[in-house]
Amino acid sequence: MLATAPYSITPESYLAHIKFLASPDLKGRLTGTPELNKAADCLAAQFAHAKLQPLAAKYLQDFEVTARTGLSDKDSLALGLGEQSRELKQGADFVPLNLSGNGKVGGSIVFAGYGITAPEYHYDDYSHIDVRDKVVLILRHEPQENDDKSVFAGKDLTQHAVFSSKIVNAKLHGAKAVLIVNDVPNHPGDSDELPRFEPLMATEDYGILVDQVSVSVANRLLAGSKETLQNVISEIDRDLTAHSFALASGVSATVIIDLQQEKRIVHNVVAYWPGETNEYVILGAHYDHLGLGEQNSLAPSQAGTVHPGADDNASGTAGVVELARRFASSGVHRRGFLFLCFAGEEEGLLGSAYYAAHPLKPLADAVTMINMDMIGRLKNNKLYIGGEGTGSTFKPLVDEATRHAGFEADQSEIGGYGASDHTSFTARQIPTLFFFSGLHGDYRKPGDTWDKIHPQDAVRVLAEVSEIANTLADAPERPRFVRVAENPHAGTISGGGGYGPYFGSIPTSVVLPMAFAFPMCAKDRPPPKRDSKRVMFW
Repeated sequence: MLATAPYSITPESYLAHIKFLASPDLKGRLTGTPELNKAADCLAAQFAHAKLQPLAAKYLQDFEVTARTGLSDKDSLALGLGEQSRELKQGADFVPLNLSGNGKVGGSIVFAGYGITAPEYHYDDYSHIDVRDKVVLILRHEPQENDDKSVFAGKDLTQHAVFSSKIVNAKLHGAKAVLIVNDVPNHPGDSDELPRFEPLMATEDYGILVDQVSVSVANRLLAGSKETLQNVISEIDRDLTAHSFALASGVSATVIIDLQQEKRIVHNVVAYWPGETNEYVILGAHYDHLGLGEQNSLAPSQAGTVHPGADDNASGTAGVVELARRFASSGVHRRGFLFLCFAGEEEGLLGSAYYAAHPLKPLADAVTMINMDMIGRLKNNKLYIGGEGTGSTFKPLVDEATRHAGFEADQSEIGGYGASDHTSFTARQIPTLFFFSGLHGDYRKPGDTWDKIHPQDAVRVLAEVSEIANTLADAPERPRFVRVAENPHAGTISGGGGYGPYFGSIPTSVVLPMAFAFPMCAKDRPPPKRDSKRVMFW
């Protein structure tokens, strides 16, 4: 069935792709820039050279993103306080969140605690309130933040702390707008200063208006109900019971948000090698990075400097190209191979979410999605493999391939969720595997350059991925999808935190039931909550 001499992946051929993708000419491959389009054209040319089938014109699946580039003088927030009204000051009293939609809404206000619905913890801030067509006031973060024994993990974060999770939950309960206040009483020494607006790239907004408001504004709203922010936090924390209520009669808000927007076309790069049946294995990686590091860099003092993204994720992209060349030279398998290079991962899984919502081949025929994100800087022969629990046949298959490749593998993250593109496919109940060589001091910094890649080790990773993909392509039966609930108290696969948060948002096309929609990831474990000022999305 297989050709006698398939293409041989070498360290030199692998590294050549990374040298190009991480070159200064591509300026960090920021989504929505001409440089990322240049990278897409090069990847398409590689697929064409391998004689893979294009599933879209020139191998490019186009999709539109919206860059929310700034605020406008039309943004306003007015409060109704009984017979009085007050126009608030942008920047001091409120600032629109970059996840917000545009529009104008008004209505009475309901305090909805932390805005969390967590059935797995028997906690629901919305259990005894009706917020339909109302404005909700909610706290950042989570209950019992200073209790390390809390089911909400204390100073660590669970998925329920994510802004996008809170916003989607408010929308699902029928709210028209969200006012988010920082839980300053949980952070002694923190000021009541609002974070500045950060530009954002997205395929869509959440269809609801969102402002962040100061503690002083929140206390003004609560005063009519004879409450304070400190008191409601204490009430919730005392026995982990929701303390939500409609604010006093006559307390209302009028929210106007008009964020500046710019539409841009970006591309997923897609190619197919057919098999004997309609079923196929997906091999994917994101090819975008941070550009000049003006947002989301972990070296903010070097904003304006090219962030090459050699490991993150030219390393995984090079792997997809090399595996495409190998499988295209190895004859026809029972199942085909779909090769996907995603744009917009750094902005919140935009490309993979778009593909999963608009697949070019039926997702029902996808037997597994294998994602490679940062596979180029292995340390101590340790390879991290996620998602083993999502496929009924994965464990013996992965164990055997790992043994053949000679790695010491950490396979503790058995779930298929995280802040990388496999999440978009796990959400569609497709078994997923995630390969990752670990974090390092150059993560999200200008120092992530091609000369620090370990190509010999990366080629070994590709050998393992190739063995797994090859076996899946010819196995008599496909793996059955298994849903794995994430453990919010689990350690990181990096062996520790401190490298920074997941700055992106999972688009609404990826939203699942709230218990699974926005889990933490291993690659971008969030920092302790006390570091909240630096982080826009937590």
